[in-house]
Amino acid sequence: MDYAKNILETIGNTPLVKLNKLTKDLPCLVLAKYETFNPGNSTKDRMALKMIEDAEVDGRLKPGGTIIEGTSGNTGMGLALAAIVKGYKMICVISDKQSKEKMDILRAVGSKVIVCPTNVEPEDPKSYYSTSKRLAEETPNSWYVNQYDNPSNALAHYESTGPEIWKQTEGKITHFVVGVGTGGTISGVGKYLKEQNPNIKVWGIDTYGSVFKKYHETGEFDENEIYPYITEGIGEDILPKNVDFSIIDGFTKVTDKDAAIYTQKLAKEEGMFLGNSAGAALKGILQLKKHFKKEDVVVVLFHDHGSRYVGKMFNDEWMRERGFIEDDITSAADLVANNSEKPLVTVKTEELVSHAIERMKAHKISQIPVEDSTGFVGAIDEADLLRKYIENKDISDLPIKDVMHKPFPIVDKNTPIEVISKLFNKENNAVMVKLENGNYQIITKYDIISSL
Repeated sequence: MDYAKNILETIGNTPLVKLNKLTKDLPCLVLAKYETFNPGNSTKDRMALKMIEDAEVDGRLKPGGTIIEGTSGNTGMGLALAAIVKGYKMICVISDKQSKEKMDILRAVGSKVIVCPTNVEPEDPKSYYSTSKRLAEETPNSWYVNQYDNPSNALAHYESTGPEIWKQTEGKITHFVVGVGTGGTISGVGKYLKEQNPNIKVWGIDTYGSVFKKYHETGEFDENEIYPYITEGIGEDILPKNVDFSIIDGFTKVTDKDAAIYTQKLAKEEGMFLGNSAGAALKGILQLKKHFKKEDVVVVLFHDHGSRYVGKMFNDEWMRERGFIEDDITSAADLVANNSEKPLVTVKTEELVSHAIERMKAHKISQIPVEDSTGFVGAIDEADLLRKYIENKDISDLPIKDVMHKPFPIVDKNTPIEVISKLFNKENNAVMVKLENGNYQIITKYDIISSL
């Protein structure tokens, strides 16, 4: 009978799949090394198992021990599967920018998950790098994996991923393209492929907010390039030892927006339900178009599965909030489309200012229309209240009518954005729009800016 003795024996030998629609304007053949077929749904299963087995051999990981690692989620999953089969405990330290799905999946396979802030320096005690090291020092019989500097990371891809790609393409591969994070995949695969054919080009996909591209081109580690970014799984604010820059022929940077959009495109146009770094890798290939010829065979590695991003890149509301979905916004109705069915928050003239403040806090808003039995007769906003408070500390007990200013202008739902924007001035911080269902909604300066 043909069967695996345990789930770890199913790691590797993933398929190579041709891309069609999204690469139709490229002159070359583009093939995806589809790593979601690994049991943990990512390429990280390969190096996770290799790092554990090497640590077992040299005694760093002892029976019944605790494995500790800082991870963006996928390495943690690979380590967790191996830990289950081999009888280890698992602690994953993860940054708060990673998707909730990743955290939930790690907990589902028995890992303890500790979440750390993203926007701190690597040396900060709260960073997930520092927290991982500290936990390893404090936890008896534990092993800190350190995938960034662990040579078994790149070795796993040198021994498995690289040979698989060479065999599957019958040695015809001309370019290898992959997102770079810890550096293990690009360095391991790239080293193997260049040993077979030194003419193969190896391209890394980087993200804005990461140091890789500039460092590769200039040798300068520019801290000014480091800032928070949304794309998961690629880019770094450190230089991991696993990134062998001598293997890499070049980098191209992809924006957060493009990475997210092309992640959706892969699912909707190629039927490939993949993670965020796949979208970045595909957009990177399109940016590299001038480097490809008709006879070239380009292999791109897709790291992980889309199920880990359903609350983010596959959530239109999440995408829209970050300006990643470009809706055709031209009128007042477009600006308030997401809130058109929600009731408008208002206050009455005879209510106290304290009531308005409570409502502003509860709904996280900065201005409220004021109405009486005849309709809208005024408005208040936070700037108004602050000025009035400086003049009178007992303002909370005053009726709204004593502190309100003139009502916000009211426009028709079809009013163009250009007209609405001219209604904002020092005295007026909002505009109201009357909708066809009889509801009213507020348009703020922020709404206008978000539509740009």
